[in-house]
Amino acid sequence: MAGIVLTAYDGSILGPIAKGLGWIMDKIYLFFSNVMGIESVALTIVVFTVFIYLCLLPLTYKQQQFSVLTRKMQPEINAVTAKYKGKRDQASMQAQQEETQMIYDKYGVSPMGSCVQMLIQMPILFALYRVFYNVPAYISSVKNVFSDLVNGIVSVDGYADKMNSIYESAKLKTIKVDFSDTDINVVKNYIIDVVYKLSDSGWDSLKSSFSELSDVIASTQSDLSRINYLFGLNISDTPWNQMKASFVGHEWIVLFVAALIPLLSLASQYLTILQMPTSGAGNDQMTQQMRTMNLMMPLMSFFITFTVPAGLGLYWLTGGFIRAGQQFLLNRHFDKIDLDDIIEKNKEKAQIKKEKRGIRREQLMQTATMNTRKSLSEKAKLGEGNEDILEQAAAYRSQARPGTLASKANLVKDFNEGKKSSN
Repeated sequence: MAGIVLTAYDGSILGPIAKGLGWIMDKIYLFFSNVMGIESVALTIVVFTVFIYLCLLPLTYKQQQFSVLTRKMQPEINAVTAKYKGKRDQASMQAQQEETQMIYDKYGVSPMGSCVQMLIQMPILFALYRVFYNVPAYISSVKNVFSDLVNGIVSVDGYADKMNSIYESAKLKTIKVDFSDTDINVVKNYIIDVVYKLSDSGWDSLKSSFSELSDVIASTQSDLSRINYLFGLNISDTPWNQMKASFVGHEWIVLFVAALIPLLSLASQYLTILQMPTSGAGNDQMTQQMRTMNLMMPLMSFFITFTVPAGLGLYWLTGGFIRAGQQFLLNRHFDKIDLDDIIEKNKEKAQIKKEKRGIRREQLMQTATMNTRKSLSEKAKLGEGNEDILEQAAAYRSQARPGTLASKANLVKDFNEGKKSSN
């Protein structure tokens, strides 16, 4: 039996993350639906994005603090680098590492401080791809939109052949279905998988194949267009696919909106970058790498946004503008605070870390010394226990026939001993 796409993604890492994010989105959707009477997946994504970035705000603050302190300590880092330039011996490299670490401790930052937020955001981004690709699997209210239609389809004789035909004509290669499954709930999930991915032409095929359900089909299509579309753009389909379809169908508004999502995503990221102070001074290698990354990453995301669900692009561009706003506020905040006061508070912590490293280094040296002594002792014991064997080997070599390996070994031994005696 083929895998059920409708069920939530069951990967060991992204699966639980996707389910957790989907649960949050479902509650946001229900809030707007029940309290405000607004049923919109796009609005849910925007609010959900705000929620996620509020949760990440402490990490964003730490990352910004790391960036500010890195700029302040960069001259000291450069001085240490210049001090040990060209020195590749182990003692110099270890001393350079220790002095660099002492500077990081002094300023209270970690060399990996700028990577933490990215390491947290990447699984969220990949998990959201799963959620936005198949919204009904995570937002129960959206799945319920299909209930009457699916119940009607399975009550029609020969529905499996008709659905297979619609599936084939729609060329839904990204999902797998098996309408012959004996579990009716699984079959219903397959049907929702197919119907949720249908384009307008696919809905026309559905109406012609199930003419007796024309009313419920029209009602379901109308409900889905209201909750899962943004200005005619399907949240779960890629902008590129919808741009091609809208160009053929002369739907210029949809084409404009589909192209606007990647463009706004690109603009939001560059807006954030423009507000980011440059990390470090001069043309050092790290600064150049950071500048290149700041240039290339938005361009990469621009092209990727064309090929992922539009909902993910909406999350991306909303997050970009939120980050730009956060960057603006954090810049003003760090312009006002006293960095010297932060450094002063870190001095005591730095001293404690230094002492701990010294203790750990002394323990390692003691362990290494003990292991060396133990090894020498074992070798001595091994030699004492093998005296008889060594004597037998010497007697064997003394009786060796000319031309054998043993006789040649005796010649080498005599040569070495003669050389030592002459010295």
